[in-house]
Amino acid sequence: MGRAALASEQVGQLFVESRRGRDRLEYTEYGAGDAWVVLVPPLLVPRRVHAHTARTLAANGLHVLVLDPLGHGRSDRPADPLSYSVSAFAAQVVALLDHVGAARAVVGGSSIGANVALEVAVSAPERVAGLVLDGPVLDNALGVQLAVLGPVLATARLAPLAVSGVRLLTRPVPRRVLPEWLGLTLDTLDARPGPVAAAVHGVLFGRFAPSSAERAALTVPALVLARPADPFHPAADAELVAGEIAGAVLERATAPLEWRRRPERLDLVVTRFARECTRPARRGRRTRSS
Repeated sequence: MGRAALASEQVGQLFVESRRGRDRLEYTEYGAGDAWVVLVPPLLVPRRVHAHTARTLAANGLHVLVLDPLGHGRSDRPADPLSYSVSAFAAQVVALLDHVGAARAVVGGSSIGANVALEVAVSAPERVAGLVLDGPVLDNALGVQLAVLGPVLATARLAPLAVSGVRLLTRPVPRRVLPEWLGLTLDTLDARPGPVAAAVHGVLFGRFAPSSAERAALTVPALVLARPADPFHPAADAELVAGEIAGAVLERATAPLEWRRRPERLDLVVTRFARECTRPARRGRRTRSS
């Protein structure tokens, strides 16, 4: 795992047009070459949740982009619910591919990020070389997700001072002295109430995921990661989508947070899958000029 530190890293930005005007998105780029991978974080979680996996993939010859979709991390955070949806996030992934000049990529994500990856495959199948779906949120997760995100929306709308108060408490805490997972949690809580409410509203009441028929029509290679004993990302949803996509591979985690707490095994599984999906591109590798 020490090889991961050898991959180059740089932060980039792009601008996308919306009905509001131009919005700024930020991403981190790891490695180089034409074997592209894009990773999308869960809803409201900053992109560095995928930093370890991105470094591992890049150390194994893959060119990785980790995006903060609108409303996440260091990207713009408008307070307009119409700015947010799984479809809008998918369009931002395609815009990122256009921005870096990548014709195709393995697109992966966790939680709602997995739904975004599915949406990219449905809306722009020619841009997707493979899918990595970690804990997709589909039929079996909707009740629990609504039970969690509904109060978040209500609090941000009706008691914004509570959200602002949490932000005031968490922002001064130095992240460098904290465990990675705790620092990531504090970064997720470091958000203003307006954008939080808008993002949750837009995702819940917009298009949440491609339909079962659209998923079943996909022909792209897919790796689906199932999490045991995780009510927010039930294994039944992973099993559902793995059964719908022809030839999909279902990989069962040994613990709900295995990919976060003990990532070595699943990093290897994901790396092997991504390398196989991008094999023709790696044979003709060239480095993109800045």
